[in-house]
Amino acid sequence: MGQHYPVSTKLIFPCTNNMAVYEDCIIGLNKEIDMNIQELLELSKRFMKIEFRHVPRIQNEFTDALVTLSSMIQHPDKNFINPIPVRIHIQPTYCAHVEEGIDGNPWFHDIKEYLAKGEYLEHVNHTQKCTLRRLSNHFFHSRGNLYRRTPDLGLLRCVDTREVSKLPKDIHAGTCSPHMNGFFLAKKILRSGYFWMTMEIDCVQYVCKFYQCQVHADMIKVLPNELNVKSSLWPFAA
Repeated sequence: MGQHYPVSTKLIFPCTNNMAVYEDCIIGLNKEIDMNIQELLELSKRFMKIEFRHVPRIQNEFTDALVTLSSMIQHPDKNFINPIPVRIHIQPTYCAHVEEGIDGNPWFHDIKEYLAKGEYLEHVNHTQKCTLRRLSNHFFHSRGNLYRRTPDLGLLRCVDTREVSKLPKDIHAGTCSPHMNGFFLAKKILRSGYFWMTMEIDCVQYVCKFYQCQVHADMIKVLPNELNVKSSLWPFAA
């Protein structure tokens, strides 16, 4: 609870574990002085009860992450390192899902319009513009269709939500009904010339929910209880 003020320091001189703990306490006190923590102490007198708790390192994942980060990287001697921002995203990244947008356009609509007209859509921020330019390098627009470039200079046609719902069913349980697993299904769709961003995840989820694959799948007969080896009292007793 509350606001965190991360501080990470790397000691470049020989010291023991106790010295490192003392240095940590001194650095923390210096940080409190820099933040004018005296105002907080004056404000604390107005409360009925205030409790200060020491959280062990094993229970403080955020502090443990800072310690690991500081010990792994090489700090420059004279350069100042800016604070590292940590962001929490509550939705998938840009163009990392197949669902249609609010306006009913497919997931590749922005890339298609950018390659066709060379212009950004309205209400697009700087981060989305950079992402759009980076993604457009892997796509090719021709005759109203958008294609994904492959390393061997092949082209895969990008499909929308309607085709995404049909392709796994037609290839997995269509002609000859191969019933392969999710990863092989995604590779076979690629060989057929189709592409969308979340192919492997969608194919794996489709195979896991397919009824016939669950009914005819191999049943791994494992005992519900752990086997314990018991030695005989007499080595050669029958």
